Amino acid sequence: MVRKTSDAAVHSGSWQWSRTATTQRKLLDAAAAVFSELGFTDAGISDIVTRARSSVGSLYHHFGGKTELFLALWDDYQNEHERLVAAAVAKARKSGENDPLALFDVGSRTYFDYTWKHRALERVFFEGDAPPGFEVLRRERGREWVRQNSVLLGTAEDTLGRLTVAVITDIITVAGHEVALSATKKEADDVVDAAAVLVARLVR
Repeated sequence: MVRKTSDAAVHSGSWQWSRTATTQRKLLDAAAAVFSELGFTDAGISDIVTRARSSVGSLYHHFGGKTELFLALWDDYQNEHERLVAAAVAKARKSGENDPLALFDVGSRTYFDYTWKHRALERVFFEGDAPPGFEVLRRERGREWVRQNSVLLGTAEDTLGRLTVAVITDIITVAGHEVALSATKKEADDVVDAAAVLVARLVR
């Protein structure tokens, strides 16, 4: 006999999932604000849950602790970067753009735009005050980013091609740091334009 799930049960499950996602989002946003203000080391769990209007038990339930919350915040930040970049590149392709460098430029500028909007959080991730294991996670993400850039740019699979993409990826990474450190949007835009020039010189 197949047991049917009532509409009330379905709606209840959806509500529970929605509440869980909302709680996690509040904790991530609170962590972003607290880590930006105090750094990872000096930030306390009490600071985060107070900002989120949540509880210590809720933080441990959803993330396991301060370190895990930091790593989840990094993952969330990178995932949103990738989502926005992929959407921008897809939109450019749909409009008829097929030049790899032009598509890379669209993706890079979308990346930099998000970095500028969240520059305080970007600084948290590259200034060195991070939990154990973060560097390994960042290196793994970096290797995946190089692979994605290689596909987008259509570079050769030989040694020169691989090194070229690695250098281009480093240019974008360093430029992102400079964007986050810029005092004004104009200064950040100058960094973005300079990065585009450097990438074009390597690709052409």
